[in-house]
Amino acid sequence: MGASSDPNQDGSDEQQRRSEIYTYEAPWHIFAMNWSVRRDKKYRLAIASVMEQYSNRVEIVQLDDSNGEIRSHPDLSFEHPYTPTKVIFIPDKECQKPDFFATSSDFLRLWHVVGEEGDQPHRVEMKSLLNNNRNSEFCGPLTSFDWNEAEPRRIGTSSIDTTCTIWDIERETVDTQLIAHDKEVYDIAWGGVGVFASVSADGSVRVFDLRDKEHSTIIYESSEPDTPLVRLGWNKQDPRYMATIIMDSAKVVVLDIRFPTVPVVELQRHQASVNAIAWAPHSSCHICTAGDDSQALIWDLSSMGQQPIEGGLDPILAYTAGAEIEQLQWSSSQPDWVAIAFSTKLQILRV
Repeated sequence: MGASSDPNQDGSDEQQRRSEIYTYEAPWHIFAMNWSVRRDKKYRLAIASVMEQYSNRVEIVQLDDSNGEIRSHPDLSFEHPYTPTKVIFIPDKECQKPDFFATSSDFLRLWHVVGEEGDQPHRVEMKSLLNNNRNSEFCGPLTSFDWNEAEPRRIGTSSIDTTCTIWDIERETVDTQLIAHDKEVYDIAWGGVGVFASVSADGSVRVFDLRDKEHSTIIYESSEPDTPLVRLGWNKQDPRYMATIIMDSAKVVVLDIRFPTVPVVELQRHQASVNAIAWAPHSSCHICTAGDDSQALIWDLSSMGQQPIEGGLDPILAYTAGAEIEQLQWSSSQPDWVAIAFSTKLQILRV
């Protein structure tokens, strides 16, 4: 992910195909972004706009391997109410289920990418709008959500109203809603079938087990009182580890849930606030971080939990983007590709 050629420059087709970086320019500033996980939809991503107005946009884009261009499909671009805070495709590598993805903003919405049938072109249809507030058509805006890979009928959402809600999307009903924190909940991540964690403006990481909803375990609290934790990533291969980001902080805190309160390691090579973290889908000891210093850094944490390294850990790979990186996603179906979003650009990078 260091020096690499841009496919937009002249070069043979062969060179283009081997290119390490592909760039897509959206007509608006990108915030939410994610990879499709289906084996038959390689290099497909959804991106969403961040605009001040009510009406925002979501597009599905695809890299054309033959010419190295990422293109949007006009029939797969649609209006979305408010800015989506997150977008995730259904965790269905084997293509057993309909081609769904979900977005969070004022509500959780489930979308169906309908394939070409007869004369019908591709299109995106809303399958369901999930509102957990039975007393009103409004609910607290959703800050984030996570789709349970072990049990794809479950989605967990986090909200500014201090709650986390677990949905059964097949029945379109709430499984569980619980007050998770004392303040706004900013992110949620599954760590297994019935276990999830959340982070909040109250500065804590809490772990919940759906078999015992009355209790949660505080794994970490930020050292400065009342400093919000804004993002959470649970290690995909080793559920003992998770990582979190402190608001307006350049460090990433890596935690071992067996030893609460003290980080196993703090990653401190960013020069400005970190905005996004993504654990490698295929390795328990690699994580990517990105932030306002325009850097995406990949770290090897295989020494995690051993002797502290003098002066701290250095990243093994660094990539500098053209602006502050706001979003980062590691492809679960093609683990040598990472996507980042900055300003109006989406880039996919081979790592």
